[in-house]
Amino acid sequence: MLGVRTFDACAKPYILVDKELIINATESGVELALIENGKLAELHHQKTNNNFTVGDIFIGKIRKMMPGLNAAFVDIGHSKDAFLHYTDLGPKLRSLTKWSNGVANGSIHTSKLDNFKYEEEIVKTGKVDQVLNKRFPILVQILKEPISTKGPRLSCEVTLPGRYMVISPRWFQSHRSE
Repeated sequence: MLGVRTFDACAKPYILVDKELIINATESGVELALIENGKLAELHHQKTNNNFTVGDIFIGKIRKMMPGLNAAFVDIGHSKDAFLHYTDLGPKLRSLTKWSNGVANGSIHTSKLDNFKYEEEIVKTGKVDQVLNKRFPILVQILKEPISTKGPRLSCEVTLPGRYMVISPRWFQSHRSE
């Protein structure tokens, strides 16, 4: 369960609300359910198409490392490999990959991060070949749609935009919009 501080203009002070986001993704569509304090608050269903749009989240595999560009090309299922620059990896890349790989291989069974051991942040001025390996599975989000002969642009800093707020898991920090 994810504890999120929400702001209601009519209510003071802030109220701590327990929220849980449940995602069911199949080949035919995606269903999202938002549970607040144990009750269904929102339910969304979207049919799947083969278009790649900004905000889509994938687990991709590193196809090619380009040290000269300080970037990697990632296979997310598009006809052209997607572009992931080092600056779009985010400082918490090591912890993100450790957590997503643990969920994928079944060693992590909960969404709570209470007992999760965080890894050291990556250096802002580092090199892509020092933190990524070929065939490495990585959690990414599309920043920019594919154009002409180029594939989509990616980021590892995943955000979930909503109507009234954006959930931006910064891995160990809480932020709210003013």
